[in-house]
Amino acid sequence: MAEHWADRYAELIVRRKGEKKLYVCASGITPSGTVHIGNFREIISVDLVVRALRDAGKTVRFIYSWDDFDVFRKVPANMPNREGLAAYLRRPIVHVPDPRGNESSYARANEREIERVLHRVGIDPEYIYQSEMYAKGVYAEGVRTALEAKDRIRSILNKHRSAPLPSDWTPVSVFCASCDRDTTSVEGWDSAWSVSYTCQSCGHSETVDLRHATGVKLLWRVDWPMRWKYENVDFEPAGKEHHSAGGSFDTAQEIVREVYGVDPPVTFKYDFISIKGMGGKISSSLGNVVSVEDVLSVYQPEVVRYLFAGTRPDSEFAVSFDLDVIKIYEDYDRCERAYFGAEEIGEKKRARQRRVYELSQIGGVPERLPPNVSFRHLCNLLQIYDGAIDPALSAALPDGIDLDACDDDARRRLRTRAECAWNWIRNHAPEDFRFSIRPPDSEPPALSAEERDAVSRLAGAIESRFEEFSEQSLGELFYEIAQQAGLEPQQLFQTIYRVLLGKPKGPRLASFILTAGRDRILPILDQCRRNL
Repeated sequence: MAEHWADRYAELIVRRKGEKKLYVCASGITPSGTVHIGNFREIISVDLVVRALRDAGKTVRFIYSWDDFDVFRKVPANMPNREGLAAYLRRPIVHVPDPRGNESSYARANEREIERVLHRVGIDPEYIYQSEMYAKGVYAEGVRTALEAKDRIRSILNKHRSAPLPSDWTPVSVFCASCDRDTTSVEGWDSAWSVSYTCQSCGHSETVDLRHATGVKLLWRVDWPMRWKYENVDFEPAGKEHHSAGGSFDTAQEIVREVYGVDPPVTFKYDFISIKGMGGKISSSLGNVVSVEDVLSVYQPEVVRYLFAGTRPDSEFAVSFDLDVIKIYEDYDRCERAYFGAEEIGEKKRARQRRVYELSQIGGVPERLPPNVSFRHLCNLLQIYDGAIDPALSAALPDGIDLDACDDDARRRLRTRAECAWNWIRNHAPEDFRFSIRPPDSEPPALSAEERDAVSRLAGAIESRFEEFSEQSLGELFYEIAQQAGLEPQQLFQTIYRVLLGKPKGPRLASFILTAGRDRILPILDQCRRNL
């Protein structure tokens, strides 16, 4: 049996759909606001199954539909010029202007934002823009089929409604050709291609031909199964709200079978994602979102993929921006070492971790264990080097490994991790994790005579024999100095931290001093020594 859930679903797709020349896997969303990390769960879940199918030797078409012909119902709270956007409510999202003025429409702005980001995490689907598809008339036959079966569709939908749909219900909606709003009522259909409507907002009436009309579309619960038929979709997951009893997936399955005459796609239900420290469900329309770009500012792309590849889609989990970030990087690094046999975790666990690692990679699995640096250590080094990435990486890499000698992919991974570490330090790390070396010309802390004596002894040792120290021998010196100066070791450590960092604690002291170097540390200690 396959070790990973994506491989198991790939096997299920082949088993249910049979051997095919081409398998179609689908995802999509309405670009009604910022595409957030919760939306991303569906995208990457499909991508992981697509990869599993391709790894099994199958040819796959991965389509991502932008439902940009949906109606603009609500202005998200995080958008600029909200009052101006409100003037476009009830119009197609694709006809709403970009409030920032960068793209051809509000919809395109939201689409472009995520399309650029998806490539960075190794996801490159075929994008389908539903406004273009409807405008071209390619769905005209599917719309007519729905109109022909409207009574059957109404019956299916009514089974799951507390209040039945009226007898004159129709499965299509129309955007008025005059005012561009969906405030219309369908007045008639000639049982062929002509649909008549009247706009309740502006009073405009007309009859349009489904094959050429640019404002007619199916309602969501009918549009979805129609596209399954048109695009021959074999697999599409959905969130648990769509998978609820009587939800849109249940009705879509019935409609695609009974109206369009094909079996529904294989699916699974994925759960919500939360942000640690942020309550409630993420919502684009409400504007309380964390974008994929936000997550990539802290997690390198492989680690973002690892978060999802390593979690079953039906499990709820939180994306963290607190100290858990360090642990997540450590878990990824352990997975990487296990893949290359550099860490023993047991054969059964290793088989699963190997597959998680493979699915986490962007441009294929490296041929050998890439040079790496602990995220925690990198955070400390970047603070020592004031955010300068190359010096921090050079200090972090093991002896014998030169940053410039690394291949392009290794350098990308290292530099991206360093950028993420610095972003995390500046924007998310707890205050007691942050530090900066105190400038030697700043006001020194007030010290007792014993504390000044200890600082003077340490300054003398660093001045005269810095090159002789190892981390262990310097650590032993701290205890000797504490005894000579009449201080408890803990008091000595707090004193040195206050002198060097202006706070009573910080990174491992011996390692910190050796990394920062004599030229940066000695002038600060000398400042206190001169005050003796």
